[in-house]
Amino acid sequence: MKKFATLTIGQAPRPDLAPVFNAIAPAGTEVVHAGCLDGLTKAEVDKQFAPVESEGLLTSRMLDGTAVVLGKSAVRKALQEKIHQLEKAGCSPIVLLCTGEFEGLTTEKVRLIEPDRLLPPVFAALLNPLQVGVMVPLIEQAQSELNKWKGLDKPPVFAAASPYTASKEELQEAARKLAHQGAEVIVLDCMGYSKTLRDICAEAVDVPVIASSTMIAELTANLL
Repeated sequence: MKKFATLTIGQAPRPDLAPVFNAIAPAGTEVVHAGCLDGLTKAEVDKQFAPVESEGLLTSRMLDGTAVVLGKSAVRKALQEKIHQLEKAGCSPIVLLCTGEFEGLTTEKVRLIEPDRLLPPVFAALLNPLQVGVMVPLIEQAQSELNKWKGLDKPPVFAAASPYTASKEELQEAARKLAHQGAEVIVLDCMGYSKTLRDICAEAVDVPVIASSTMIAELTANLL
């Protein structure tokens, strides 16, 4: 049986994302859902994935929905280990469910779909010369992830609202903040922003709102 994999930096299966990727799987194709934090307790995650000073921060969720903040270096190491495991298990492609930048992730033969490599140039081609607003889960990511938006004609404006902990009101307030900063289109820069959350944000503003998760699912569907 053919199979492909999704790989989250949190725990799998993701209730917000697994159904999306299950739905695009052709008949006779198995979807394997894996996560960097699979099998770990919250205490173990806090110890093994604690951010170190000055490194980029990432956020994801445990199976019970608890949000966790993770250090990028530990996540990258865990991702590479999981990628090798999934490749040995015969999964292709492997879809990374995170929009963060991870330099140097590799496979031996199979296709690795990395949102941070795919989406910024796609958005630049589609959206230039518009002023882009980027919503991120953590405001610290406005600086740590800034480099990937260098293809935009104008530096993006940022606002933060976590897809894992923010209320409807907080999400909409972040969307309005971006619009007030001049955003002509809003990009939700985390795979945790589902179509439902995209719709919530879109209700609050009069500019297009794009969910990265939807874009990656649509691109993946054409490769299966």
